This record gives sequence, structure tokens and C-alpha cells, in this order.
Amino acid sequence: MPPEHARDFGGGLTETTLSPYSLVVMVACIILILVLPRKYAAIPLLLIAFLVPLAQAVVLGGSHLFVLRIVILAGLVRLGWAKPKTEGEAAVARYNKVDSAFTWCMLIQAAAVALLFRTVPALINQAGFLIDNLGAYYLLRRFLLNREDIYLALKFLAVVSVILAVCMVIEQVKVMNVFGFVGGVLVPDIREGKIRSQGPFLHALTAGCFAATLIPLFAMLWWNGKAKFMAVLGLVGATLMTITSNSSTPLLAYVAGVLGIALWPIRRKMKSVRWGIVGALAVLALVMKAPVWFVIAHIDLTGGSSGYHRAEIIDMFIRHFPDWWLIGVKDTGSWGWDIWDVQNQYVNVGETGGIAAFIFFIILISRCFSRIGRARRAVEDDPQEQWHLWFLGSALFANVAAFFGVNYFDQSKISWMMLLAMISALTVPILAKAKESGKAKEIPPAADFPQEGRWIPSESPVS
Repeated sequence: MPPEHARDFGGGLTETTLSPYSLVVMVACIILILVLPRKYAAIPLLLIAFLVPLAQAVVLGGSHLFVLRIVILAGLVRLGWAKPKTEGEAAVARYNKVDSAFTWCMLIQAAAVALLFRTVPALINQAGFLIDNLGAYYLLRRFLLNREDIYLALKFLAVVSVILAVCMVIEQVKVMNVFGFVGGVLVPDIREGKIRSQGPFLHALTAGCFAATLIPLFAMLWWNGKAKFMAVLGLVGATLMTITSNSSTPLLAYVAGVLGIALWPIRRKMKSVRWGIVGALAVLALVMKAPVWFVIAHIDLTGGSSGYHRAEIIDMFIRHFPDWWLIGVKDTGSWGWDIWDVQNQYVNVGETGGIAAFIFFIILISRCFSRIGRARRAVEDDPQEQWHLWFLGSALFANVAAFFGVNYFDQSKISWMMLLAMISALTVPILAKAKESGKAKEIPPAADFPQEGRWIPSESPVS
């Protein structure tokens, strides 16, 4: 493993690195997140996440307070006095089984790392990990409580996508990252003669996946009919970002999101589709000389992809199960050539948190799909409502596809948390109405539903 990637928790910045731009934006976001009405409160968090390079940080006593982390802490202070104003908002904000799966996954990963390394720096590092992940997630859960909140956030991200697209196109033309002048990477990576634009992100992979997984959400914004211009801006910006990242994983995520939308006509036959995929994989396993996951090795959409490396990551993960299953592993550099570079979200969760974290991560994804499916079946007589849920499912599918080629190690994880918050915001009121009307009996049992509170139809943000 290269020394710069070793998990010793003692490296990184030794002094504060904060450009004037980052300082001004950070201060503005802190003020805004504390004083704005709740429906706008997510905007400062998204602004600092996607328009300021993540590496900008204040170093205090050897601890790193990244600008995003500081804004998250300010948001958590706001949650100390800001409570939901209606029973409807309170019902959406209430802790549910999706929250539980996400929380346990994060806590187990943090505990595993602390137990593996048993050092004070490791504990400090994991405290920061929990602030970044649980803090940001629960802020978004409390800020995105209805459809209006979601549309405001998507409109803002549409503007962000256009800004980032312009900057990433400049990277292609000038071989220079605009965000490099404010704390980001100045010279973009070049592979096989192709420039891989990354904007404020730590890597072109995460920049492209952030954009690609937004495509179904911008399509949902367009379908709403009240913000078509903003939706088109978002679609164009996200498409340019995906293309200029010059990476196969974002392109695959993009295709997965569009494919998910295209499957709408056979939405009632998805069980057959899922079993068809299982059958196809079984046939491939019988006819292939290598394990079936080496299908990934043959995917190259940019002429410079590392598909074989992605397949080898999965192969080594399975072969080294005894190494990581209990509480993860300190590093994977000894598993094979370049296997320290774990660009696979599923493998990353397992190797940092063990089998328990891996299982909770799979449960998280499963519960999200389940909630969307049950909510869609509960509104069978409302095509408009079904479409909104279908777009959410397509965005979730795009992320699931992206996870095979990247782990969200930078601010890209904020968009993943935002999607999870959106799923709760849109499904809780629908499932609550179905329960009250007795329609819930017509859909599969909802083990995670009864604790989510009674919903008053007149207060529902979902018409």
C-alpha cells in the first residue's frame, strides 16, 4: 500500500488550510443554516458540500475540522431548538427502520475501526466520521420533510450542476481545475490521454457519480411540471458532468438511472425481472471459466477503464472473508496488486466494518426499495404519484449500480444521504394514509411502518 494511503490516522494537514473564498462561503453557510426557515435550511449544507473543495479545513489541536464538518455542527446546534411544527412533519421526521439501518451501519464501522487500531487518533478520526455521516444524514432528514422541500433542494442542485458542468468543461479545455485556486486539485488526472474532470470533488469518479445519480431526480422535477426549466438545466449540467468525468462507473450509473425510468411500462412485473436477472447470472456462472463477477472486467465505456481491477476487488473480498468478517481489516494492500484502492462501496463497508456493517448496508438498500414499492402499490390509482416514486426508485437503482465501481469517500456521500431522506419524506405519508384507509392490507406487511406515527391527511405534503 502506498504510504500516502496508509490508515495511520496521524497524517493529513498539519495546519489550517482555508482560502478566502472557502472562509466567506463557510461563514455565510453557518449563518444561513442557523437563521433560514426550515424549508430552505438544506441549501447551505448542499452549497458547502458541492461548491467548496472538501480538503479545506481548520486544524485545532491536531484535529481536522473540515468546512463541511463545521457547517454540519452548526446545523446540529440548530436542531437543538428547531422542532417540527405540524404533526405531519413530526411523523416524517420520526425515527424509522431506514434510519435504523443507516445508523447501525455507521456505528458498527466506527466501532470496528476503533477496535482494530485502539489508538486515540483512530478514536478522533471516527468521531469525525460519525459527525460527517450521522450528522449530515439527520440534518437532511429533519430539513427535507415534504415535497416542497425536496423540489427546492433539487432546484438548487440543478443550478449547482450547471456551475460544476461549466467548470468541468473548462478542465477539459484548459487542463486546469478552477477549484484548484480555492483549495482543490489544480491539475486534473489524465488517463489514456483523456482528461478526467473532477471539479471540487476528490476524484473524477465521485464527481461523475454525483451527477449521474441525479438524473432520475431531475426527471422527477421535470415531471412535476412546475419547474421544467430548472429540471432541464439540471439534466444538461449533470449529463455534461458525467461525460467530462471520463469514467465508466458514472456512465454505468447514468445508464442504470435511465434504464430504471424506462422500465415503467413493466412496473407490475418487476418480480419476474429480478428473477430473470438471477437466472441470467446463474447461466453465466455455469458457462464462464472465471467467477461471474468477472463480467465487470469486460466493461469499458471510456477506453481506459479498470474493470478487471473492480472484478478483482470483489474476488479478493470473497477469498479473504476470514480476514474481514468479524470487525473488518486494517488494510487490504496485502490481498493483491493495488487492492488497497477499494473502489466498491459494498466491499468498502465490509472491509471497514465487518459482516455486521455489510449486512446493515444491504438491509438499508432493501428497506428503501421495499418502502418505495409498497408506497407505489398504495397509490395504484394515481399515476402522477406513482411516477414520483418510480423516479426515486430509479435514482436508488443508479446508486446501487454505481456502488460496484466507487465508494463515496468524499462529499458525494451527501447526495446519497439526501436520496435516503427523500425516500422517507415521500413514502411515510403515503404509507400512513394507506394504513388509515385500510388499504395497507392490500400490500405486503410493513414491519417498519407502525412505529412511524399517525398521519393526518389534511396536513399531508403529498396530495
